[in-house]
Amino acid sequence: MAFKRYVEIGRVALVNYGKDYGKLVVIVDVVDQNRALVDAPDMVRTQMNLKRLSLTDIKIDTNRVPRKKSLIEAMEKADVKNKWENSSWGRKLIVQKRRASLNDFDRFKVMLAKIKRAGLVRQELAKLKKESSS
Repeated sequence: MAFKRYVEIGRVALVNYGKDYGKLVVIVDVVDQNRALVDAPDMVRTQMNLKRLSLTDIKIDTNRVPRKKSLIEAMEKADVKNKWENSSWGRKLIVQKRRASLNDFDRFKVMLAKIKRAGLVRQELAKLKKESSS
């Protein structure tokens, strides 16, 4: 099969842009070919264009258009938050947010750590080259 992620009820998606950027939402109903009804514990249920959503591998077992309370229970049962934070995509976004919130001094410390690490790598590489040539 070509696709692994489908627009379906219970599919967890990440909002690409707009006022809800970066939020994880659950598709609770498909309106038409271009729009879906989405909901999350910390937002109001709303229609969203599918171009605004990036589908994830996470899918929860829920009915069509569930009540907020049952949606929250289904999300907790499926452990959506932990699955997202442990995925490579989620970890990458967490690192990006952390990097964006650094101040000048923190960025300076990161720069020094990179220089130090590069120096150690260079030393080890030189040792390996010296051993292999002799």
